[in-house]
Amino acid sequence: MSNQNHKIGQLISQLRQERGLTQAEFAKRLKTSQSAVNRMEQGKQNLSLETIARISAALGRDIVSINTETQKLGFEINGGKELKGEITMKSSKNAAVAILAASLLNEGTTYLKNVPKIEEVYRLLEVLESIGVHIKWVKDTDLEIKMPKTLRLENIDTSAAKKTRSIIMFMGALIHKQKSFSLPYAGGCHLGKRTIAAHKYALEQFGVKIETQNGEYLVKSSSLNPTEITMYEMGDTATENAIIAAALCKGTTTIRFASSNYMVQDLCIFLSTLGVKIDGIGTSTLVINGLERINKRVVYAPAEDPLEAMLFITVATVTNSVITLKRCPIDFLRLELLKLEKMGLKFIVSDEYLSHNKTTKLVDITTQKWQKLTALEDKIHPLPYPGINIDNLPFFVPIAALAEGETLIHDWVFEDRALYFTELNKLNANVRLLDPHRVIVDGPTNFKPAEVICPPALRPATIILAAMLGAKGKSILRNVYSINRGYESLAERLRELGADIKMLQEF
Repeated sequence: MSNQNHKIGQLISQLRQERGLTQAEFAKRLKTSQSAVNRMEQGKQNLSLETIARISAALGRDIVSINTETQKLGFEINGGKELKGEITMKSSKNAAVAILAASLLNEGTTYLKNVPKIEEVYRLLEVLESIGVHIKWVKDTDLEIKMPKTLRLENIDTSAAKKTRSIIMFMGALIHKQKSFSLPYAGGCHLGKRTIAAHKYALEQFGVKIETQNGEYLVKSSSLNPTEITMYEMGDTATENAIIAAALCKGTTTIRFASSNYMVQDLCIFLSTLGVKIDGIGTSTLVINGLERINKRVVYAPAEDPLEAMLFITVATVTNSVITLKRCPIDFLRLELLKLEKMGLKFIVSDEYLSHNKTTKLVDITTQKWQKLTALEDKIHPLPYPGINIDNLPFFVPIAALAEGETLIHDWVFEDRALYFTELNKLNANVRLLDPHRVIVDGPTNFKPAEVICPPALRPATIILAAMLGAKGKSILRNVYSINRGYESLAERLRELGADIKMLQEF
């Protein structure tokens, strides 16, 4: 047995026991035998990267680094296969990371249900643990979060923090914990120049001073007071930062030109369960009555992810498959579905029911086979809620490639993201770049297999994956970290629908 296998086995055993699992219970999660788990823990079994990824997901922690400069993950896809079955939407990544940031406000115990087990969440948990927050996975997908008496911000895991842009939302909570601290520059998707101006201008209204120096944000505050804010831009994370800051500023804070997107609404609902009174949820003006202190045991389940629903709608379209998507947040998909229906797609939509947060409206959507798709006469572009979600916009590109005619897609928010849309040309699409924000998609086309290196941005990466599922033959998608950052067990879930996709080990 190799020394490496022995060390990995010891770590698996330790983490399993910390989570209160027997070998038999852990084996059930992995869909394997107890004897196989026993061999793993004794270091007597060689583990593929796919197996390691499954073990990490089951334990809620990466057991080894599988995305170093020399060792990466890829997908091999044999596309052109019709899919079938049903798939349940996971909870929203974007809502979960905002709620994780907001949990820093609570001196009591925060219990979050159905937390997505993805790279972005893992990185934030590593940051929280590094500063002293007690994190415990319960019942596979639930998180128990307890604050220490004192946060140790000087011990922050810089490497983990730099891998996610969500780290910036910690500012709104940490200003209530320490008068001065530093955070590493936010990471995340590579989408051109992304400033923190909206965050900075909003937090300054509370009495916060933010400077940038040597790859860090230096944050200082002497006293914090409720205020009135007009957001510099209607950004999701900037609005969330302002909301989190306002929650512990005793008195009334008004935020105008606020984002009303799904993750912002979920954050507001979560804070409401902590006792923070928020008026105007779902609108562009929020009135927040902040508390002096929050010390409460709270149980909360983030709502389901509309972006995941749109991904599976796209997969169903490019494979021309009948799939039932369960637990879709309909209020954040209505315009997307209307546009797609006008292009020639048909759906069966169930009656509405409520998510576990007792507020978000859900439906089940069953896609139908299509005969012909036609390009829309008008351009497709995003707008703040209730417009087309900015992160749903890329999914229109592979669908437009199948449609007869010319489609103008205008991605006006993210600088340079449209550049990545042209990667679909490697799969026989005809995507013409007009400028860093606009493309014209000429269709119809038949996707053809190809070998592509994954773009360093989540949604552009997933549309390539979707197109490969529709391309008859073998495709290779290399370095899929950006996909794993935002979607949980995506390859495995696609296989459950009948997709021929497997994980590759790359060096």
